[in-house]
Amino acid sequence: MERLTPLATAFLDAEDVDPRSSLAIGSLCVFEGPAPTYDELVEMVAGRLPLIPRYRQKLHSVPLGLAAPVWVDDPDFDIRWHVRNTALPAPGGPEEIGRLMSRVMSRRMNRDRPLWEYWFCEGLPDGRWALLSKLHHSLVDGVSGTDLYRLVLDPTPAPRPAVPDEWAPASAPSAVALTAQAAWELVTSPVTTARAVAGALAAPRRLARTTSATASGLLAMATALRPVRPTSLTGPLEGSRRYAWTDVSLTDVRAVRRAYGVTVNDVALAVLSGGFRLLLLSRGEEPKARALRSLVPVSTREPGAEAILDNRVSLMLPYLPVDLADPVERLGAVRERVIDLREHHEPEAGGSVTAAAGLVPFPPVSWGIRLGLRLPQRQVATVTTNVPGPRTTLYALGREALQILPYVPIADRVRIGVAIFSYRDTLTFGITGDYDTAPDLGVLADGISSSMAELVAAAGQDD
Repeated sequence: MERLTPLATAFLDAEDVDPRSSLAIGSLCVFEGPAPTYDELVEMVAGRLPLIPRYRQKLHSVPLGLAAPVWVDDPDFDIRWHVRNTALPAPGGPEEIGRLMSRVMSRRMNRDRPLWEYWFCEGLPDGRWALLSKLHHSLVDGVSGTDLYRLVLDPTPAPRPAVPDEWAPASAPSAVALTAQAAWELVTSPVTTARAVAGALAAPRRLARTTSATASGLLAMATALRPVRPTSLTGPLEGSRRYAWTDVSLTDVRAVRRAYGVTVNDVALAVLSGGFRLLLLSRGEEPKARALRSLVPVSTREPGAEAILDNRVSLMLPYLPVDLADPVERLGAVRERVIDLREHHEPEAGGSVTAAAGLVPFPPVSWGIRLGLRLPQRQVATVTTNVPGPRTTLYALGREALQILPYVPIADRVRIGVAIFSYRDTLTFGITGDYDTAPDLGVLADGISSSMAELVAAAGQDD
C-alpha cells in the first residue's frame, strides 16, 4: 500500500482547514487548429493511461487517522468523467481564458475519484483549442506535473500509438487490513527511526555536514517568523479566483543573465519584484522593505526522478526588493538574497524537516500540521514557483502546442500567487489572485513586462 507523504497530506489538510480553498495546480496548453473531436481526445488520453497508473487510483483514508491515506485502484474509473468538454464564449481571448481558469481551478476536486481532470476547450481564435490540466497538489508537484506532458503529448507531429492496456482494478484493502498495517507501522516506528539514525551514524562525516547545514538552514528559516509589513497583498480570501498572465522572451532573459552574471531564476524574481512594486504604487501604498516575502518552492528531486508522481520540494523565503526603484539594483538584491539563503542552507533544512516527518508516527505529524494551518500566517505575502518546462515543441494529435499557461493555487491569507513556466523560448508568468481583493492583476502583469523591458534596455547600455 503506497501512502501519501506528510507533505502531500498537508495539501489535503489545508483544504480541510479552509473549506473555501482548492489546492489544485494546473496549466492550460494552447494548440493550433483545427480542434479534434472530443472522442478523439478521449481516445488519445486513454492510450496513455498505462503510463500513468496514478490516474486510475484514488485516495483511501485509514480508520482513526492512524496513518496517511493510501492510493487504491478506482473500480468505477470512468475516463469521460475526468476528460471534460467546454467552449469559450466569443471572442475567446485572454479575458475569457482567465474566467475559464478561475472557474475550473477554484472548484475543489472530488476526493472519491482520482484527483485529476483534463478540460478540452474549444472556441479560441483562429480555430485554436486548449487542454486545461488540473491536478491536486497531493498528487504531484510542479516538476512531476510538468513531466506528465511528456507522457500524454507527442514529441513529433506523428501521434504515437496507444500503449497496450490490460488494466484491471485491484481490490481495495479492508478497514481491518488498513488498521492493522497502520498499527504495525506505529509499533515499528522507533525501529525504523533507529535504523535511519544508525545509517546516518555509519557515515559520520556526511552526518556532520548534514547536521551543520540543517542547523544553519533552520536558523535562517527562524528569521522568517517575523511578520511582513502589512499591505493589501495579504489578508482573508473570498474563495473564488482571478487569473491573468504575461509572457517574456527567454532570449531576453538570457541576455540579461549574461550581462549581469545571474541566473534565469534571479531575473524572473527581479522582474516579478518590479511588477509587485508597480502594483503597490497603483494602490496608493508605499513599497517598503520587508513588505513582500515570497515562499519559493525548491525541487529536491534527484536527476531522473522527474516522472515520480509525488511532492519532493523544499523552500526558500526571500524578501523581494519592492522598495528599490532601479531595476538593476533590484536584480542585484535578488541575487544576493538567494545566494545568502543557499549559503545558509535554507532549502536543505526544509528538505531535512520533511524527511524527518516521514520517520515520525503519522498522527502527531498530522495533528501538528493541522494546528499550524489553523494559525493565521503573517510571514509570507506571496508564493512564487518557477518550473522549467519542455524546451522542444510538443504535439497532440498532430497539432502543435503553441503556449502553456501555468496556474498556482493560493490560500492562507496569500492573495496573489505567481507560477513561472518556460516552454520553448518563452517564460510565462501565470498570476492567480483572490477575486474580491485582487481585481487589478493586469497591473501586475504589465509591471512584469515593463520591468523586463527595463532590464533588457539596461543590459544593452552596459554592453
